[in-house]
Amino acid sequence: MIKGTEDIRHQDTICINESELKHKWYHNIKYLIVGVLFGIVFVKAEIISWFRIQEMFRLQSFHMYGVIGSAVLTGMISVWVIKKFNIKTVYGEPIKIAPKTFNKGQIYGGLIFGFGWAITGACPGPLFAQIGTGALAVIVTLTSAILGTWVYGYFREKLPH
Repeated sequence: MIKGTEDIRHQDTICINESELKHKWYHNIKYLIVGVLFGIVFVKAEIISWFRIQEMFRLQSFHMYGVIGSAVLTGMISVWVIKKFNIKTVYGEPIKIAPKTFNKGQIYGGLIFGFGWAITGACPGPLFAQIGTGALAVIVTLTSAILGTWVYGYFREKLPH
């Protein structure tokens, strides 16, 4: 057993909860590399382009709809494969996908998110890639996203869920 972890037994196998693992700092370099490569793909595919995002919201181009649609399709296939073949994590833990219930707050949240995306030309995912390309005005959007997250966290217990 790895120090500092709780083992979970599933059908005579030891499963490690990765969130309990204690890693050295350099263990996260692989995530940094993947993040940088992902950012490069975003830039080269023009996914972070304010103009591409405006084209999408004005219904002038299929580019962003194609990217989003292919991501949704990939996610659907991935979830289906995980459920169909009972895929486990690299540590042997079963992957459990909890059922989601519909809430009208999802509509309101989606509308607020969409309006913010249309106005700023940025969604939270590629903010850092946009800043990395020199679009320093996006720091205002990043600061606003962080502040909005903090406000939600502060009022979360008082909000209907």
